[in-house]
Amino acid sequence: MISRELVKKLRRIEIVTSRLAEDQLAGGYQSAFRGLGMTYSEARPYQPGDDVRFIDWNASARMNDAFVKVFTEEREMTVMIAVDLSASQEFGTVEATKAERIAEIAALLAFSAVQNGDRAGLLLFTDRVERFVPPKKGRGHVMRVVTEILKAKPEGRGTDLSLGIERLAQLSKRRSVSFLISDFLGPIDKRALRLAVQKHDLIPIEVLDRRELELPDIGIALIEDLETGELRELDTSDPLVREAYRTSLREEREERMRAFKRLRIDPISIESGDEASAKIAEYFRARRRRLRVGR
Repeated sequence: MISRELVKKLRRIEIVTSRLAEDQLAGGYQSAFRGLGMTYSEARPYQPGDDVRFIDWNASARMNDAFVKVFTEEREMTVMIAVDLSASQEFGTVEATKAERIAEIAALLAFSAVQNGDRAGLLLFTDRVERFVPPKKGRGHVMRVVTEILKAKPEGRGTDLSLGIERLAQLSKRRSVSFLISDFLGPIDKRALRLAVQKHDLIPIEVLDRRELELPDIGIALIEDLETGELRELDTSDPLVREAYRTSLREEREERMRAFKRLRIDPISIESGDEASAKIAEYFRARRRRLRVGR
């Protein structure tokens, strides 16, 4: 049974995001992802300038030389949206909880897909797979995706980003565009990243509440790590503690971005207060420019 409050949220998200997807994102989506709905055709010898992500490792091993996979374009593309539902997503501002923000982002992506005749699917995970919604077309299916995010009550407590990435890689035999939405407050297995980018076009979307970037100055506090559930005392007024927190977050993020860059993964970062549609549209434009210059 869907509550009245949830119905109101769904209706608001549907009205706002469907219009934004049509007005701001439709053209950008189409040009940014043209040619990515592909099926494997054959392997051919590697040539200078070929994308290393398409190297066929099995064929290369058999032939004792570098071979790349050749794909043929399909008329339809599959878009997978993976959402990290870990406890850290409970953090929120007065404007909206992370769940609502993530639901809006997922709706923008799914509407962009179905309005271009593509399929959209959903994977919800914590430290386990919570829910999988197979890719389909249609406005009604988009609203099912949004509903699943808003009404989700995760059984898992922690987060396992590597699990989410691995399942994304396994779910579709065809090459697809896979959006991974998370706050990324947890480690990522680089092996899982490499596996995912070999099979799919992986696009991480980092969703952060700005208050998570700073410790609140409230003195001695019992802090729960929302990723692990562990409790510990922390003097949030201590400048050294506050600086250590900022430094830790910064270093983790820098290491993550270096890993993304090495694998030619271009993430999207959306903080509270940002207009999600503007950030996504900006990404589509940047991606289109890279395609034009052969990046």
